[in-house]
Amino acid sequence: MKRRSLGRMAAAVLAAGLMAGAWPLAQASDEAPDAMIKRLSDEVLTTIKSDKQVRSGEINHIIAVVDAKIMPNVNFQRMTASAVGPAWREATAEQRKRLQEEFKLLLVRTYSGALSQVSEETISMKPMRGSPTDTDVIVRSEIRGRGDPIQLDYRLEKTASGWKIYNLNVLGVWLVENYRSQFTQEVNAKGIDGLIASIAERNKTNAAGSAGKKS
Repeated sequence: MKRRSLGRMAAAVLAAGLMAGAWPLAQASDEAPDAMIKRLSDEVLTTIKSDKQVRSGEINHIIAVVDAKIMPNVNFQRMTASAVGPAWREATAEQRKRLQEEFKLLLVRTYSGALSQVSEETISMKPMRGSPTDTDVIVRSEIRGRGDPIQLDYRLEKTASGWKIYNLNVLGVWLVENYRSQFTQEVNAKGIDGLIASIAERNKTNAAGSAGKKS
């Protein structure tokens, strides 16, 4: 995938929840899922363009932003469990904790370096399908900029505290299913601890690569 496309994709992935911390939970719980995604997307694009630490790829700052702003809008346990697959049920509480930590870091490191490419992007929402009473929906959108539009869809579930994202479709590929195929191979070969070690090693390699580019 071209670096500019990755940057536009990264912006929209972060757009899922970067600015939600400023909104009361009562309002968030009443907000329609497509309206929530549109509002957050527009606000986050502005934030990315103005936050020099995010744009420069400073990983500790980005992780802090993710923890404070994005995670409240994501059912990350469900996302991680789905990515790991059936082996999640056999994992201990400590293994599940490690899997979530390493998976989050993997996702953040994958997209953080591309944020500096964000420039003229806007979000265009597609019409919602389904019933207003649905509790599990897909919100469809496109990232538009100087290149071809990039499809970005969100799977959300309705909870007592509002809509939560648990999967993303980027350019026709669902994130959870994409990682599940990789993780299943690791689990089959090395078990849960082997998967944790493999993700951790990828994170170390990514971190070393980022440090090398800045030096």
